[in-house]
Amino acid sequence: MSEKQKTIKEEISLSGVGLHSGKNVTITFKPAKENFGFKFKRIDLENQPIVSADIDNVIDSSRGTTIEENGAKISTIEHVLAALSGLEIDNVLIEIDGLEVPIMDGSSKFFIDALSKVGIIEQNAPREYIELKENIVYKDIDRNVEMVAIKDDIFSLSVMIDYNSKILVNQHAAINNIKDFTTEIYNSRTFVFLHELEMLLSNNLIKGGDLNNAIVIVDKILNDTEINNLSKLFNIPNVEVKKEGILNNVDLYYPNEPAKHKLLDVIGDLALLGKPLKAKIYATRPGHKANYEFAKLIKASIKNKDKRNTKTYEYDINIPPLYNINQISKILPHRSPFLLIDKILEMSNKHVVGLKNVTMNEFYFTGHFPDDPVMPGVLQVEAMAQTGGILALSTVPDPENYNTYFMKIDKVKFKAKVLPGDTLIFYLDLLSPIRRGICEMKGTALVGNKIVMEAELMAQIVRKK
Repeated sequence: MSEKQKTIKEEISLSGVGLHSGKNVTITFKPAKENFGFKFKRIDLENQPIVSADIDNVIDSSRGTTIEENGAKISTIEHVLAALSGLEIDNVLIEIDGLEVPIMDGSSKFFIDALSKVGIIEQNAPREYIELKENIVYKDIDRNVEMVAIKDDIFSLSVMIDYNSKILVNQHAAINNIKDFTTEIYNSRTFVFLHELEMLLSNNLIKGGDLNNAIVIVDKILNDTEINNLSKLFNIPNVEVKKEGILNNVDLYYPNEPAKHKLLDVIGDLALLGKPLKAKIYATRPGHKANYEFAKLIKASIKNKDKRNTKTYEYDINIPPLYNINQISKILPHRSPFLLIDKILEMSNKHVVGLKNVTMNEFYFTGHFPDDPVMPGVLQVEAMAQTGGILALSTVPDPENYNTYFMKIDKVKFKAKVLPGDTLIFYLDLLSPIRRGICEMKGTALVGNKIVMEAELMAQIVRKK
């Protein structure tokens, strides 16, 4: 049984400050229809423009991920997208009254808590995944970054960080299933080295940082004056450096919390692909820029796969078919509602091409995803088999006295949904000569020039008793 898409049961809001702007921001999550994805709405701007969470909309990945569309920007989106991905939510509208997603505690915890509070519901449409056809490798030699995606049946992620620091030594974090996100990763907070913090402050950034939303790694020796200045700056008395080399502003949830946060960021940035990913990912020293470049490679691979999944069959609607529905009925034993082929367009002793007009009046649409009609995959296979049956029965002089029965169905792949209004073209080639009434065929189903289904079929021609 296929997984269904999910959204939240009802809307919920939470407020906080933007990390860099220091301005108060309110963010509201709202349920969304099937196939909506993740979209932000800037309700503080004229016409309330929509910004899709899409890798093609990324304009900056230096200090977090920023997207722009329709003249509107949204910054620091990675933690909220990680929360949505971690809860396996597919469709949500996110209204926001400012430029930045609030930083909260520097993790996904507050977003997870809010979304879990209102609950998650299944929708009618099936959930679609990105499945790799080839391994993807991204390298940045100058930054010593490497990210690899290996095709797999589920999503898993392993992260290694190494900053050549005596304080933040090599760390590793992993997640073997996205379902573990809400127990092992979601509350891992962002971290910053003290020298970076000083640079950001000197450039009038992180106005919303208050040391409650970041782990500060102290990578240099502090004198009393510097410690006093930090204490005044963040209004925290008795600032000191713990033995782990971090300021005493927070206690670590995990010894490897920095590595876990980098893992969280990767999940959030990969959500910009628009669909959940099935792959085993290994990431060394990832960052937002690397995550973005890596995601672009994955998307490019998907586009190339889509190109490979195209095949063209052109036919002239003004030319009469080889067999119309009445002639097909004289060959095949099937009758309405289970005669699933409308025309045979061409045939040789090695191939056959059939056509099926998918209309809203099909009998199965009353019960198969009635609110989001999709032609059942098993009936696509049956229609393909009936097309092949015409070829098989053409080898006997009296086809009306024979039936064809499945012996094997193999290598079935459904590549896209078939919807009312589509015209299905079935193209079948013999894999080997027909012997003893056994017919082996490779079939391809097309809508336009896009392959929607493939299968290998074996059937046997049997004389009626």
